[in-house]
Amino acid sequence: MINIVLFEPEIPQNTGNIIRLAANTGSRLHLIEPLGFALDEKKLRRAGLDYHEFAEIFTYASWEKFTQTHESGRFWGISTKGTNNYSEVKFAEEDFLIFGPETRGLPDSVREELGRERLLRIPMRPNSRSLNLSNATAILVYEAWRQLGFATGN
Repeated sequence: MINIVLFEPEIPQNTGNIIRLAANTGSRLHLIEPLGFALDEKKLRRAGLDYHEFAEIFTYASWEKFTQTHESGRFWGISTKGTNNYSEVKFAEEDFLIFGPETRGLPDSVREELGRERLLRIPMRPNSRSLNLSNATAILVYEAWRQLGFATGN
């Protein structure tokens, strides 16, 4: 089962869409605080429709708490500053796909901790800044899930 990690997400609609994605793919969603919204916010619930009850969602007070909880995990950071193409990675069950906040991306400290070899990039046209968080998440989750044979996970 793939693990989606949102580091300090800011926009409730994106997280709502990702909750729906997690429910439909059997992925787990990990949210690292601080969040830019309350988990009961109307925009978040509207974007996630009624999928909240079908998604596994975990929250962590900080990056440190998250990494302490998942010490043995294989982490992949997704960043416009990554040099490795996401499609060239062989994903494994229980991998963690880590996405940064919408306006800032993953901070330098997290990228450095992960290491260059664990930073993935989604190819874009030259001079493009970034993709929407929920779109980028869907691209990575479906590639990982495809590689795993679309296993049901649960």
